[in-house]
Amino acid sequence: MTNPASFRDQSNWGDGYELAIEVGSTGNAELQTLLSALWSAAGVRGCFGHRDCEPDEQDEVPCTVASLSEYGHLLGQVRLPTGQMAVCGCMAVRGGDESSDWLDFYVPTGALDKTGAVYWDGQPHFRSAVIDDWLAGIAMETFKQAPFSLGVVGWMVSGGADASVLAGELPQERGMGYLLPRGGVLRYGAANT
Repeated sequence: MTNPASFRDQSNWGDGYELAIEVGSTGNAELQTLLSALWSAAGVRGCFGHRDCEPDEQDEVPCTVASLSEYGHLLGQVRLPTGQMAVCGCMAVRGGDESSDWLDFYVPTGALDKTGAVYWDGQPHFRSAVIDDWLAGIAMETFKQAPFSLGVVGWMVSGGADASVLAGELPQERGMGYLLPRGGVLRYGAANT
């Protein structure tokens, strides 16, 4: 089995199993606060801009919105609930004048495959209760320092929901996990369909 924490192994990268957070604004200050809280809550090792060289072969970059803009993604390594280290990344999806900004934290499915984490059982959606709950826990910790309007967890879920449409109510049927604040408390509704 190859190393799921290797940057240079391009088979580690690809689609992401993610925690996507709707920031609720389009300001750099809010996005920076969220990025810092998320990186810390996930316990990410390092912060890098290139995936074609290993962490010890490149200089760290600041964990900032400016670095996100410059490199497109920020990359690091994270310990999964399985105990194994894996590559991870983060990217911002800027909404502009029409919608909110999103911050997406992800572990690529290539790396997950190498850890033995099961996230697909032949159903239409990739899903792992273990990874979902782990990402939801990261969101809960992040929310304590940087409140946000919505979080969703699952495979390629960014933009799959809108806090203004949900109006504080968790959907009854959920193809992905939802993290929705209400009265200052972040509630988690796990995927159930």
